Amino acid sequence: ARSSQRLRALALYKELHRLGREFEPSYDFHGKLRRLFEKNRHLTDEGEIEKAIQFGEYIKHETLALYSLRKYRHLRRMYP
Repeated sequence: ARSSQRLRALALYKELHRLGREFEPSYDFHGKLRRLFEKNRHLTDEGEIEKAIQFGEYIKHETLALYSLRKYRHLRRMYP
């Protein structure tokens, strides 16, 4: 079970890292992402690891929502 959680966490990290490319450089998305994952690196309890992965999934969904909103607002400005 632990190796599957590790693979899920790595996949989540890669996906968030890819999403962070479009973020503003002044926000330091990649730095915050790395610090968040390093902070939870020591977790051993499977429940806590699952909770941390769920939090990462939440961040992914919120980031995608922000990108969709930004694109929608851009389109509204272009076509009044």
